[in-house]
Amino acid sequence: MKYFFGKTVPPLVIAMFLTSFMVICVTVIFKVPFVGSVILFLISIFVSLLSIVGVGLFISSIVKTQQQAILGVTTFQMPAILLSGFISPIEDMPVFLQYFTMLNPVRFFMVLSRGIFLKGMGFHDVLLNLIPLLLIAAITLSLASRTFKRKLD
Repeated sequence: MKYFFGKTVPPLVIAMFLTSFMVICVTVIFKVPFVGSVILFLISIFVSLLSIVGVGLFISSIVKTQQQAILGVTTFQMPAILLSGFISPIEDMPVFLQYFTMLNPVRFFMVLSRGIFLKGMGFHDVLLNLIPLLLIAAITLSLASRTFKRKLD
């Protein structure tokens, strides 16, 4: 369990630091107003990053080599970004892809970051987007933990 904890915490700490740094840069340098709650934003970002780290750990736990891990993450990353609503709105996608985006943690990250930062999204709407992220994080982290345990034993 220590091994798994050691693989989870450093990426989370680094990502939280970089996210905070980028938010400060955007608000100070580019003068983009931060409309929502900072506490809700940080909680949302933490849960989003936890689910994304969970996916990465799950991928790394089922492969044997670093090259396979890089290929697996790239295979996940490209569709995740394309289906996140970052490039084109989810509403403009075919219906079956709209349902498929519900499995994508990047989609909820985009909704939360835009919603809280630019629109001042309320607690209820934030909670509706955090629940799927918590489910994704719980499933991927538990699967990765089980797979790591089997490999270490």
